[in-house]
Amino acid sequence: MTYEFWRDFAAGSGLFFFAAIFGVAVGYAFWPANRERFDRAARAPLRED
Repeated sequence: MTYEFWRDFAAGSGLFFFAAIFGVAVGYAFWPANRERFDRAARAPLRED
């Protein structure tokens, strides 16, 4: 096991890890059940309580 092997392994697995995290975040943002929650949050600064 050489340095080059571990460097390539870390680069590949890091890319996969961050791509998966990005996919989860996008999926959460566009999930239909979250629409009302995000709409309320978007209107929050405009409310006069």
